[in-house]
Amino acid sequence: MQLGVRDVAGLFNVSEKTVYRWVKQRKLPVYRVNEQYRFSRAELLEWATATKTGVTPEIMHEPQEEHVPQPRLHEALQAGGVHYRVCGTDKASVLRAVVHIMRLPEEVDRGYLYEVLLAREALGSTGIGDGIAIPHVRNPIVLHISRPMIAVCFLDHQVDFGALDGQPVGILFTLISPTVRAHLHLLSKLAFALRDPRFKEVIMRHGSRQEIYTEACRIETSLPSAATNPAMIT
Repeated sequence: MQLGVRDVAGLFNVSEKTVYRWVKQRKLPVYRVNEQYRFSRAELLEWATATKTGVTPEIMHEPQEEHVPQPRLHEALQAGGVHYRVCGTDKASVLRAVVHIMRLPEEVDRGYLYEVLLAREALGSTGIGDGIAIPHVRNPIVLHISRPMIAVCFLDHQVDFGALDGQPVGILFTLISPTVRAHLHLLSKLAFALRDPRFKEVIMRHGSRQEIYTEACRIETSLPSAATNPAMIT
């Protein structure tokens, strides 16, 4: 909850009046602190991803961590793994299955992670449309893991995730990060990748692990130039 209205206006390249309108329409995730609006970077990027709203690259700027290398998309996918025919008949049972198969350190409380993911969904669906959802913990550092990971899960049966477009979800990218900055960068990179036709085609046809990792590596090499263009991060 570090950002004010002026900060948010700059991140979205809109007027402060527009930000106030979004808040009034209950579109934007916001908190009231001492009679002032305060916003979370992570929640803003989640909202922008779900609503396909463009943001500027400054949303990922975390001064206290600016010298830490950015997480690479393909490495996060390799760390999380690609999983096929994941079982479940509804959102809760699918998330339970995902938590069970994730490559987590032994000290991580999987039951706690499951409850955190459920709580995040209760605040608003992580379904982003086209049968895809990006479940993640609300506080990226809650698990204290050593490296970020994205587990790709292709479901055995599509389930209702309450996505904005109303489509059932059959593909999950479950994102776990050790820091807010890593969370923001990976969420942004994943959103960029899912707008790339080649990466999206491999995902939609449930391609092989190697195909997915290869396309993610290609995306990663294209990001430096793309990330300097605010219009490319949506």
